[in-house]
Amino acid sequence: MEHCYHCGEDCLDEIIQYKEKTFCCTGCKTVFEILDSNDLSYYYDLEKAPGISPKINEGKYDYLENTEILGKLLEFDHGNTQIVSFTIPSIHCSSCIWILENLHKIHKGIKSSQVDFPKKKIRLSFSSEEINLKNLVLLLARIGYEPNISLDNYEEKEVHEDRSLIYKLGVAGFAFGNIMFLSFPEYFEINEFWLEQFKHVFRWLMFSFSLPVVFYSGKDYFISAYKGLRSGILNIDVPIALGITVLFLRSTAEIVLDLGTGFFDSLSGLIFFLLLGKFFQQKTYSFLSFERDYKSYFPIAVTRIFPEEGKPREEQIQVYKIQKGERIIIRNEELIPMDAILIKGNASIDYSFVTGEAEPVSKISGDKLFAGGRQQGGIIEIEALKPVKQSYLTQLWSDEVFSKDKNSVFQTLTNQISRRFTYAVLSIAILSAIFWMFYDPSRAGNVFTAVLIIACPCAIALAAPFTLGNMLRIFGKNQLYLKNVNIIEQTAHIDTVVFDKTGTITANDRSRIEYEGVELNENEKQLLGGSLRASNHPLSRSLYNILDKNNISTPDHFTERTGLGLETAYKELKLMIGSATFVNQSENLVQEIQSDKKAEKTSVHISSNNQYKGCFSFHNSYREGLSELFRELSKDKQLIILSGDNDGERSRLSRIIPEGTKMYFNQKPGNKLQFIKDLQKQKHKVMMVGDGLNDAGALAQSDVGIVISEDINVFSPACDGILDAKRFKDLGKFFDLSRGAIKIIKLSFLLSLCYNVIGLAFAVSGNLMPVVAAILMPLSSISIVLFTTFATQLLSKKLKN
Repeated sequence: MEHCYHCGEDCLDEIIQYKEKTFCCTGCKTVFEILDSNDLSYYYDLEKAPGISPKINEGKYDYLENTEILGKLLEFDHGNTQIVSFTIPSIHCSSCIWILENLHKIHKGIKSSQVDFPKKKIRLSFSSEEINLKNLVLLLARIGYEPNISLDNYEEKEVHEDRSLIYKLGVAGFAFGNIMFLSFPEYFEINEFWLEQFKHVFRWLMFSFSLPVVFYSGKDYFISAYKGLRSGILNIDVPIALGITVLFLRSTAEIVLDLGTGFFDSLSGLIFFLLLGKFFQQKTYSFLSFERDYKSYFPIAVTRIFPEEGKPREEQIQVYKIQKGERIIIRNEELIPMDAILIKGNASIDYSFVTGEAEPVSKISGDKLFAGGRQQGGIIEIEALKPVKQSYLTQLWSDEVFSKDKNSVFQTLTNQISRRFTYAVLSIAILSAIFWMFYDPSRAGNVFTAVLIIACPCAIALAAPFTLGNMLRIFGKNQLYLKNVNIIEQTAHIDTVVFDKTGTITANDRSRIEYEGVELNENEKQLLGGSLRASNHPLSRSLYNILDKNNISTPDHFTERTGLGLETAYKELKLMIGSATFVNQSENLVQEIQSDKKAEKTSVHISSNNQYKGCFSFHNSYREGLSELFRELSKDKQLIILSGDNDGERSRLSRIIPEGTKMYFNQKPGNKLQFIKDLQKQKHKVMMVGDGLNDAGALAQSDVGIVISEDINVFSPACDGILDAKRFKDLGKFFDLSRGAIKIIKLSFLLSLCYNVIGLAFAVSGNLMPVVAAILMPLSSISIVLFTTFATQLLSKKLKN
């Protein structure tokens, strides 16, 4: 019987030979031809027989040519760029991910494809001029990955939870309880007549209960271990899979040879507690979704407007409270949080978050705007077409445009220890077996398997998920919203903290502002108000808050130059608002202002039709607890202030912050990025703390990037976490908690080591009995769970006011 090269099925109905390979049908042969012609035959090296035989009915997807249906399925549709997401049930392995993320090699019309393996979803960006949606779906179906398309699901946006982990946990728990019950007579060596008569039945029942535990509940550990070994990586699942295998084989051998009851109780308990750890981690993340974590935090708020007679009223509102039909205003560099219709203003939308293409798209009143676009230019007014879909915005943070993988150069504690642990266990097992082969050969095999059984790293595998999962939830409750648990470990290794000044260590809402210069006329005041209203820079927002908001002019032309200022115009009036050099005033005025001691402060200069008018001087109010925070951090970290403003605040800052804190002023965004790179070249672990506006490059480059957020619209995919401005003074405590979490994990490893030492003493001596394993293995897992939970809760008290 020959097997199909593509799908692995038996060739029953027909046998097709092509390039010295056998296929069961023309569909499988076609898939091979597609992959082979596009130099993607490596697909078959990743996984033998990974595909399914595609059977496509002609006309099945004709409905995808219907414009109305397309509008419901497409997430994004502008020009020749379209984006769609599909659920593909047949995604099941690394080769599936590899081929689906290389679709652009098969068809040039496909721009990019991203696979969400746990959800079995793919997100595709494609050119509608090169390939339409129908042909895209047919292409997926031809290579064995037919999408599951349900218009009802797309309309309702239902989320189907993957319950496989719950089922596996249930099976393991049921088997564990029954096997423990059946093992009690063996534990206590009860010689009652009927128990002795039926002990073989009990033992085979235990074997039967163990089968679904090993081959269903525990299969993911074997798959992960195999993939790790194939890639040359000794991950934590390798010793776990080895322990499960040895437990099962030895226990089966003992029952078959009537040598004893085996270790089926320990086997089922091991898998049950491992799955319990996974379940806890999954529920932790799910719980965070219903708390105010980062998913519900960006954009923090938008400005809702109420178009009333005469004077429109504005208010800041949390973004998820916006309903269909309500109107909001979007300023320069702000994100559009939902699909909407443009009502007023000139829109220039940057869809790079969505498509990866940074070319701005011009829109006019009445055009549809898609969620995820960022306005570049003046203020616009839009009307929401639907409520905010937080899950969609969450995808933007992890979009490939911002996928600089900081974790690729960072090894977690568990990964570091698992390799050493595996080598140590194998060494002990081999050396012990060699010793007993000379001393008592009959015990050598027993000792070798016993060492592999008792040293299974169940407790080590549980320590990090429970500790970091708990800590992520605690951080979220205290208004520090992190991207993932790895950020906690990376934070613990930070030795240098770089702070932006304006909007980061200064409080935007408590600055005292004075105007010095020629008084502005009414038209200039109106255009100034309208221009500042459109800007998202902290200085602009502070200045806008003190102006008359009832009489403002919306600019005809608006450009915000990062790190410099605003260039704006209305009819014949042109204003330049920003730094002294940007507004281009005369040499004499520049010298006069620079020589004035009163100017030793942050200033916003203004020129009208190329005539210098004056400046608004900001007497910065620094955040509460700044001095205490810097003193606390300076004990074990290098502190740096990296500001785009002038050095007018240098002397004042020197009196507030600890001596030795380095300060650099007049730094443009590119300078900040390069500064972080230079620190990293010197082997420093750097945290960048900024406001998310001019600091995007530095935040992305840093090992950990934290954005300080007030009540304005902040969304920075470049950052790793968002800290509520009210908790700024507690940043040092978050560092303490991160280090504390690592200590808890290390203590958990030591606790696990103690259990292993005790267990190994029984194993190496050849005295490991099933009852000993049944006590030690579950006890180690339970104690780790209790210890990490109690320790993290105790640690969290540092954050309580």
